[in-house]
Amino acid sequence: MSLMRKSFAALAASAAMLMSGPLLAQAKWDLAAAYAPGNFHTQLLNQFAAEVDKATGGKVKITVHPAASLFKAPEIKRAVQGGQAQAGEILLVNFQNENQIFGVDGIPFLADSYDEAAKLWRAQRPVLEKILAEQGIVLLYSVPWPPQGIYAKKQLNSAADLKGIKWRAYSPATGRIAELVGAQPVTVQAAELAQAMATGIVEATMTSGATGVDTKMWEQMKFYYDVQAWLPKNAVLVNKRAFDALDPASRTALLKVAADMETKGWTESRKVMTDTTAALRTNGMTVSAPSAALKSDLQKVGQTMLQEWLKNAGADGQTVINAYRK
Repeated sequence: MSLMRKSFAALAASAAMLMSGPLLAQAKWDLAAAYAPGNFHTQLLNQFAAEVDKATGGKVKITVHPAASLFKAPEIKRAVQGGQAQAGEILLVNFQNENQIFGVDGIPFLADSYDEAAKLWRAQRPVLEKILAEQGIVLLYSVPWPPQGIYAKKQLNSAADLKGIKWRAYSPATGRIAELVGAQPVTVQAAELAQAMATGIVEATMTSGATGVDTKMWEQMKFYYDVQAWLPKNAVLVNKRAFDALDPASRTALLKVAADMETKGWTESRKVMTDTTAALRTNGMTVSAPSAALKSDLQKVGQTMLQEWLKNAGADGQTVINAYRK
């Protein structure tokens, strides 16, 4: 082979490598999560990461960091927005103070079943997507927690029994509930809840059966009231710059996997509700429906909070509620 032909072959090989470089590039993403490795939300994230890897032919590798090991729960959204983590999972109601739309699924008794929660999500999602897009964030999918119940160290017959009690607040909504029933709100995130109960910092809380099992609530609490007050949702977010940097086929595959995980997650949440409520009973907790008085008191709290929310949420809030009530 002549020197000229060898040079041409070398140039052609170099050009081919340069052209194929972007196509072969692998995106490595960190996904920050707040909940324990065994929690069903975290398990769904691991499945999501595996499915994305498969659907993109290995072009998008996602590492899930559970139990607030990468960022604490309140820090995750900002980390995704700023690109410190390419992706993250947040509890939407935690960010109601930033924008009221995040907290619509934390209004007691507005949507108190899976069917109603799904209807509310369809109304909330387009407004939320617009808000997040303006912050450089892409919303991938959302999965609800099981309906929220009340855990307490003592028996509760009405809201009056909550007066002065140390009530774990993990969001603006749960903090406002405490104020309205005369309890003492204490801000404690999921990762610190077990210790807070053991040391007497928390005497009652409103959360799901899933969190109750995660934290072995029966070791500190005796009663669980299945009030089914609301179904708060976790949402999986991705930094828009990281998303846009993917090739078109990978973006399409990622969104398809996200849609499939949302469907799977809602089904899994229903199963978790049944399984975890049974686990609370098995481990010695008294599980019961709320008394008529307690439920009535909480419904009044819900009506007050809905009116407050609508006042603060403005036109966007009214748009969501109108769409939900169609």
